[in-house]
Amino acid sequence: MADAPLRLIFAGTPEFAALHLKALIGSEHQLIAVYTQPDRPAGRGKKLQASPVKQLAESCALPLFQPPTLRDREAQEQLAALGADALVVVAYGLILPQPVLDAPRLGCLNVHASLLPRWRGAAPIQRAIEAGDGETGVTIMQMDAGLDTGEMLATAHCPIDPRATAATLHDTLAELGAPLLLRVLSDLPTYQREASPQDDALATYAGKIHKSEAALDWRLDCGQLERRIRAFNPFPVCYSELDGERIKVWEAVPAGTVTLPGAPGTILRADREGILVNCGTGQLSLQRLQLPGGRVLSAEQLLHARRALFAPGRCFTLPPATVA
Repeated sequence: MADAPLRLIFAGTPEFAALHLKALIGSEHQLIAVYTQPDRPAGRGKKLQASPVKQLAESCALPLFQPPTLRDREAQEQLAALGADALVVVAYGLILPQPVLDAPRLGCLNVHASLLPRWRGAAPIQRAIEAGDGETGVTIMQMDAGLDTGEMLATAHCPIDPRATAATLHDTLAELGAPLLLRVLSDLPTYQREASPQDDALATYAGKIHKSEAALDWRLDCGQLERRIRAFNPFPVCYSELDGERIKVWEAVPAGTVTLPGAPGTILRADREGILVNCGTGQLSLQRLQLPGGRVLSAEQLLHARRALFAPGRCFTLPPATVA
């Protein structure tokens, strides 16, 4: 039998989290507090910007907390004093120490954007695309002290479209996660009794995305590069240097598996069909690009303005080779 409506604390920061908070606001449960990370500098002016979760919480007049850490005793006592039944965590970005995990009556739940134990960690959506996975999903997990290691309460699966970007897959998983979370909360004690442990032997880790990874290494296989371009769209966006200009690549398609004459990074053809670049294996046809300070344009649009920059025979700069 389902429990009565729960007294919930929500902790999250980006848009993915805000979409789950919105679902909770429209539910029968009582949101007694919202936690989100402190405002961060953003944009060219580096002005402080509120997170999507903060913006939604303030628009709904929900009690809001933004501690820089939950490791200090005062913050832990403040959270415990709220008397929550459960704490729901969605992409919060701060470590929850044991006193916080123990504070709510029914513990802490996490909505994670992968099928655990695959892609534990900070960037599961991007790493799943980058690895070429055919399927992903959402896991509702009972949190413990490990990194996404807790028992699984429920999962929802979805295929990864071969053209999916991090942005489009993000939206798909948010649509899966919110109703799954509500279903678990509707009878949380039952889901907790029937929870499944993760198989640590199957675990993979989704490391945080570093901007340095966005530099296209044309020595790689064209399929690897195409997946990374999709995985890093809309952030941090893959790029390559050409004649001293950093050119962002928003979309590309593999255009052959046979290696053609010419060093990796060499432009082989540039026309309305795309800008064809030689790779370590195969070729990549660049479809949508962005020059510094400019708009995102199709290859055809860009060639109208800067055809000489992309003349066949010119070569994109190779980043330093990575050491295994």
